Order: sequence, then structure tokens, then C-alpha cells
Amino acid sequence: MEKMGIAGNGGKGIKNDCLVKFRLKDSGGIEINIKSKVELFFKDHYEKLIREELQFFGIENCVVELDDAAAYDFVIMARLEAAIKQVVETTKEYLPDMNEKNLYNTAKEKTRRTRLYLPGNTPKYMINAGLHHPDGVILDLEDSVSYDKKDEARILVRNALRSVDFYGAERMARINQLPMGLTDLDFLVPHNVNLILIPKCESKEEVKTIENRIFALREKHNIKNNIWLMPILESAKGVMNAYEIATSSENIVALAIGLEDYTADIGVARTDSGSESLFARMMLVNAAKAAGILAIDSVFSEINDMKALEENVKRSKALGFDGMGVIHPRQIPVIERAFLPTEKELEKAKKIVLAFKKAEKEGLGVVTVGSKMVDPPVVKRAMKTIDDALKAGLISENWEEENE
Repeated sequence: MEKMGIAGNGGKGIKNDCLVKFRLKDSGGIEINIKSKVELFFKDHYEKLIREELQFFGIENCVVELDDAAAYDFVIMARLEAAIKQVVETTKEYLPDMNEKNLYNTAKEKTRRTRLYLPGNTPKYMINAGLHHPDGVILDLEDSVSYDKKDEARILVRNALRSVDFYGAERMARINQLPMGLTDLDFLVPHNVNLILIPKCESKEEVKTIENRIFALREKHNIKNNIWLMPILESAKGVMNAYEIATSSENIVALAIGLEDYTADIGVARTDSGSESLFARMMLVNAAKAAGILAIDSVFSEINDMKALEENVKRSKALGFDGMGVIHPRQIPVIERAFLPTEKELEKAKKIVLAFKKAEKEGLGVVTVGSKMVDPPVVKRAMKTIDDALKAGLISENWEEENE
């Protein structure tokens, strides 16, 4: 019986995706069967796309069936490649052109309040993700992708990195646990990914293994830009090794916590109050701050309760976190707003910074606001509050003159 390759998703409820079936023949040339709601407009385009890819892989006799649900070209290309590779042994990659809008890099020190998770094998969530303006988008190859779909998800994520305009959001990818995650890197590093999330991280050795693989791929593909790392702590062991992990590489920009797996690991249920994870979250925050990197809280799983989300973010901010994961675009503005300085915090910070600058001009070693002395760490925190407010447009660049 002839082997058939099948990749993608089809059927009711599928959008911006397709199901591709591929089968080799001994002779008879190429047979392409297309089923699509937009067949009248795009059949010729789809057929040309398929024939060009088949020619690239040197395939002259086959049957290709395309069940299309308004898939973009990069999706069809990925699905066909995945189906072909289930039948044909090849290391060749059929790459879409790199969108010039995707050639940006990101800084080590930048705002990372919101990171929107996108399932790595579901293209409909990728297409417009950047329009919601998260600080980062996470193309997920781990928990959101079933084991039997890992190979085709890697190809789809690779094509998305090259094709989808994420409107300046930091282009992140969550790899699988080692050793599978090393294979994921082959599909990410050469295609201008900005940051790699390391799931269920428990030791500095894991970070070094991943970093060494990234370095080798950067050398192989002559990649000059930095690729940042964000380990996710999701177990009791990972939490206990938080500082060791945080300081294991200069490319680490943040530590994140995954509370679903952490609470399962310690054998308790996750609650809205978060009391069961307070120790772990404070361990992570302290490790991150000691290492001079960001602390990122877990996702909030209730996507319809914005009030509960706002309260959760306030608690997170009070613990010292700098951001959190996002699982639905409607959560983004709530999280962004809640992490910003309040009016009261901003007014206090202005007074402290103005007092500090006045003391500097007068050559004084002591900063006072009213009748109270202000310690250097308080001044530092006030300056960060002002910086956050400036970046968010809460105050103008001339705020000092406006408050004289």
C-alpha cells in the first residue's frame, strides 16, 4: 500500500488553515485536487504554488489533495512540506521569502509586560496577533501542540517567523523540553526569532545546553543578532534553583513562572488568591531582581472575568513582577494598564526625582522630600516609575519643567 502524508487541519470550524494529503505515484505526472470555498478566485494560484513546491523537492509523479479553509500561502507551503516529508526522505526546506518587516532585533532591557501565547499548529491565531500590540508573541511548540503534530508545527512556526507581520512585537518561541527542544531550535534560530522560552527549566545545565545549540546555529547561519532566553520555572526543583538559573547566561532577560505545572508538582490546587504559590513566586522575584532581570508571572486562565484579572495583576505587581503571560488578546489592555504606575505612585515618584536632582545640583548627599529622608533604593525605584510613565506616554518629556 502506498504511503500517504497528511498534514494540517480540516473540517468544520477550521479557519486560515488547510488539510493536505500527498501520495507518490510511479508514473502519470502530477495530479492536484483542490477543494476550497474560494476556489473560484484562487484555484489557479493554489495550483501554481503547489507545483512550484513539488518542483523544488524534485517530485514528478504524485497526487496532492488540498482541502482549504482560506489558508495563507505560507500555511499551504508548510502543510505541503510536512506531508511530503512524511513520505520522502529529504533535508531540503522550502522557505517563503522573508518579510522585510520581520528583520528587527530586540534589546535585552525592554518592556515585557504582556506576552501573547499562540498555539504553534493553529495559524488563525498568528495572522492578526500583532494588531493587538502585545509586547511579545509566543509561537508555542510545547503544551499546545500534540506529540504527533510536532514536526508539522515546527515547519508552520518557521514559515510564520518569515511571513507574518507581528507589528514590532518581540518574536518569541517556546520550545519543547530537552532533548526535543534542540530540534525545535533548528526551525527557529535561522529565521530571526528574538527570544526562546525554556519550559520546565530546572538547572543551569539545561540553559547551557540550549545556549550552546543556539551558538552553533548562529555560527552555521552567520547570524549576528542576539537571541534572548527566558527560562520558565514550573517545578519545586526549578524554583529552588531559581538564582542559579537566572545567572547561568548573559542572554537571559527574564525568569517566568508556570503555575499550573508548579502547583501540580507540589500536589495542590491552584487558587485565585495564589497563597499556595506565594513562596515560589517570591523565590522567582528575588532571584530575578538579584540577577538584574525581569520577573514574569504566570497566565490568568479565566478569559472572561476582567475584574478578577485586574485584581490578579495588582497582586502580581505588588509582589514585584514586571509582566505576565496572556492567553487571549482581550487581556492585554487590562494587564498593560494594571502594571502601569497609578496617579498616586506617579506623583510620589515625581517629588522624589525632583528632590534628588535638586540635591545633586546643590551638592547635597542627602535627599529629602518634605521632612523625610529618601534612601538611594527609593530614588532608583522612583526613577524607574518615571521611565515607565514616559514610555507609556503618561507624562511628557518636559514633565520636570511642568512641575517646577
